[in-house]
Formats: sequence, C-alpha cells, structure tokens
Amino acid sequence: MKANSTNNLSHIHHTKVRFSDCDPFQIVWHGNYLLYFEDAREAFCSQHKFSYLDVKKMGFGTPIVSFECKHKHPLKYGDTAIIETTFVNSLAAKLIFSYVIRNQDDQLICTGKTTQVFVDENRELVLNTPDFFKKWKEKHKL
Repeated sequence: MKANSTNNLSHIHHTKVRFSDCDPFQIVWHGNYLLYFEDAREAFCSQHKFSYLDVKKMGFGTPIVSFECKHKHPLKYGDTAIIETTFVNSLAAKLIFSYVIRNQDDQLICTGKTTQVFVDENRELVLNTPDFFKKWKEKHKL
C-alpha cells in the first residue's frame, strides 16, 4: 500500500500468466486484462477494508459502468503481471480506479481505468455519496 502525491491510495498485485489466459499464440487474450484488473481491484479493496462484501452489507452494489484498456505490449505465458491499482478520488458518488500493468522486466504492458457507481438494493442508481463511503474516504484522508 502507498499513498501517492495526490493523496490517492495504491496497491501492487502480482499474478502469474496461466496457460488458460492465453490465445493460440501464447499471448494473453485481450479480454483477460479486465480479469487482471478485477483481481487487482479486489486485492486493493481487501487491503483497504472496502471489499464488495462490505459494500453489500451496507446495502449497496457497485457495478462497472466504464472500462478502458490501452495496450502497449502483450503479456505472454509464464510472465508475471505486476498490477498497480490506484483509487482516483472524486467528489462524485463513484469509484474510479486506474491500473498500470508491467511485466517482470518492468516493461509497460497496458494502462487502464474502471468506473463504478453505487446502486441500492433495488438496483437504483444512488446519486449521493453513501455515508460509509464518506467515512472510508475521510479515514484515508481523501
């Protein structure tokens, strides 16, 4: 865990590229980068006491409404993906995460971003920031 210069929280997550992640050319199939982002985001949230189960207990869901991935180089079978996940602070009632994936040689593989919104138990969009999320942000000086 670290806090970067703009008071955003970050987390580094490592994952080994599995054979099942790859296409016939032994490079990671493009759709699996979203899964790598998901795994890294869950590790971030677990470390910072903000898991999906915690959010659900408070009566909310956080569906992804936007996903972006800019590929620079491919990951290959056997590589280690080093994923830096950063929480991007926003005044809006949403969760924004940015991602940087590098390989074991520190080569930039891709960058990405996800945006999630809050919905209530009826799956209705929540426009005001939930109190528990305000408290979480205050705890982390965001």
